Amino acid sequence: MTLPAAPVNAHARVCDVTSPGAPLRLRAGGVLDPVRATYETWGELDEAGSNAVFVCHALTGDAHVAKHHGADEPGWWDVMVGPGRPIDTSRYHVICANVLGGCGGTTGPWSPAPDGRPLGTTFPEVHVADMVHVHRRLLADLGIGRLRAVIGGSLGGMQALQWYLQAPQEADAFLVIAGSARLSADNLAWNAVSRAAILADPGFAGGHYLDDASPAVGLGIARMIGHLTYLSVESLETKFGRAPLRHPVRETHPVMGPSFSVEGYLDHQARKLVDRFDANTYLYLMRAMDSFDPFHDLGPLDDDHARARVELFSFVGDRLFGPGHSDFIRAELERRAASVRHYREAVRTVGHDAFLLEVPTYLAAVRERLAPAPRRASRPRLSRSSARAA
Repeated sequence: MTLPAAPVNAHARVCDVTSPGAPLRLRAGGVLDPVRATYETWGELDEAGSNAVFVCHALTGDAHVAKHHGADEPGWWDVMVGPGRPIDTSRYHVICANVLGGCGGTTGPWSPAPDGRPLGTTFPEVHVADMVHVHRRLLADLGIGRLRAVIGGSLGGMQALQWYLQAPQEADAFLVIAGSARLSADNLAWNAVSRAAILADPGFAGGHYLDDASPAVGLGIARMIGHLTYLSVESLETKFGRAPLRHPVRETHPVMGPSFSVEGYLDHQARKLVDRFDANTYLYLMRAMDSFDPFHDLGPLDDDHARARVELFSFVGDRLFGPGHSDFIRAELERRAASVRHYREAVRTVGHDAFLLEVPTYLAAVRERLAPAPRRASRPRLSRSSARAA
């Protein structure tokens, strides 16, 4: 596993979001300085600065949300972002940044320590609120004071919800797709098994591994476990059923080796992730999801919250963060007099990953929820200092 020390996409940019005397103080008590954020942009910011949309990515995502041109590498959300797509880059200025704790260029466990080795488990614990804080600092540096919308799915949806609770005045709308405000015991259990797979790999070495000895097997198994929660039972049966493996591995033991197509699929997903992702990052971001509970001890909301809209999207076939998770968010917000709507996608043949797929009714609903058109009145732009104080 060899990960880049710097972003490799030609369109990626890096911004130092800390400055002398202003380190990033984390919710769990740690301090980071310096902190860099790696991001990409699409479309043009209008003169009024009123058409910006910030996209928050999920667990294994990064800043490359969409293609920049036909010959570009595919983005992880090309069905949502691009010319003519629901987040239309001919209309909106789109920003997407790798999260704090990630391994896509933003500061995280894979970032180098002063001795040049990865920080590994010396990297401090991060919460979803810290990820949002870094995004907000980035926008202040870019001179964007108010967004048309903040949108994200899964862990990205958690960030969008946290942003709404933390700074509702910074966007017209917050779109939370297949998200959660509090992981269930079932969610926590799946994450615990994934975590155990990584920790049990001898290559993990207490989190201080290098390229020549990394927990690739453990990370691959964790991906297999996680991926099962992203698919619905119906989608697995429809796509694979009991179909045999098309190209069985002949040299394996007939009992020990894979026999069915679904086994080959999971192995393929594991290998894809291991080639591009860091095991410590996986652990840190899973723990941030585990600890996310923004309504715990949350008091009443204010007028800024009342003026912003929260749009919830869920999928009935999602066994990870299904409609019940969005129902909980809606109940908590309505109890505090917030403006919130919940769109349920009725297609049952897709699971949690439906938010990444071409589901026409869902994509049309997102397009509609982004309306009306951005306002053209001038808006104030945040200074670097005001974002630091927020």
